[in-house]
Amino acid sequence: MKRPSIKDIASLAGVSVATVSYVLNRKEGQRIGEETRKKIFEIAETINYTPNKIAKSLKTNRTKLLGLIVADISNEFYSHMARNLEDKALKLGYTLIIGSSDENAEKFKKLTELFSEQQVDGMIVAPVAGSEQTLENLINIKYPIVTIDRYLKGVAIPGITIDNQEIAESTAGLLIGKNFNKIIYVGYETELSHLLDRQHGFEKAVRASENPVEAHYLLVGLENIAQEVHLKLGKMLGKTPENTALYFSSNKLAVAGLSYIVKNNIKVPEQVSVVAFDETDAYDLFPTEITYIQQPIEEMAEEAIKLLDGQISNYTVTGKKVTLSAKLISNASLK
Repeated sequence: MKRPSIKDIASLAGVSVATVSYVLNRKEGQRIGEETRKKIFEIAETINYTPNKIAKSLKTNRTKLLGLIVADISNEFYSHMARNLEDKALKLGYTLIIGSSDENAEKFKKLTELFSEQQVDGMIVAPVAGSEQTLENLINIKYPIVTIDRYLKGVAIPGITIDNQEIAESTAGLLIGKNFNKIIYVGYETELSHLLDRQHGFEKAVRASENPVEAHYLLVGLENIAQEVHLKLGKMLGKTPENTALYFSSNKLAVAGLSYIVKNNIKVPEQVSVVAFDETDAYDLFPTEITYIQQPIEEMAEEAIKLLDGQISNYTVTGKKVTLSAKLISNASLK
């Protein structure tokens, strides 16, 4: 016979999984009415819901579990971030549970529900486009949550990010100062604010230039990235470019672009200079060392765990953002 779950209680009570989690954890301060609380406890008793994790954590109201939702754990940026978060969390006695949203709002929502069901004390998330309501629901019940790497405009959640616009602008300014015939910005068709900040920084540098800049924008969707990058570079860059710079706004885009460069025997940096946002071990397979923008992953992880632990211990309604700086690591791919 199937063991009763928090999801069953939520369905019977007509509330969210997160709400049931908070009530059963006997946490104080969230905006949940007494009638709803009573209903949840009655349903839990009726269906004989007695999870071990609840029993073990009644005295402390803590499970010492944290949930982490990233876009794609196979992306090296997120795998390195997860490793650092895990290490920092362990020092405070927490265990990290990890899930990938695949940039899908429905999957993101289901992961938050799953983590709530697992009684995690708090969550660190890289929100996806369209997840505003899911986050607002967590805010409404005062669930400790911190964003990392990215943010959603209009959603007041504490978070850690870098100044994407600043580093994008300064890097673009460096490229403009080298007088390339053409600079191609390779980015995403997206609503995600942190990625738009990178594009806006590039655009700002182009507008501020005292000399004319031939800037082009190659934007792709979040699926079939390699195919789209190859197809559009074929039209925009060709096979015999001269004095051109490619500015990739993510390591995933950079890997796709470098694949095109290798396939067409284009010389770096003689014909094309390359700059990429974020690093990846895949760059080691390319014959020329790639110039890239390095994010302070360890520092971001440290600040995120510190911020979340503070929210767990003493929840406050805040949209506090910790903004860190990235730096450009210059290598042979930029002439």
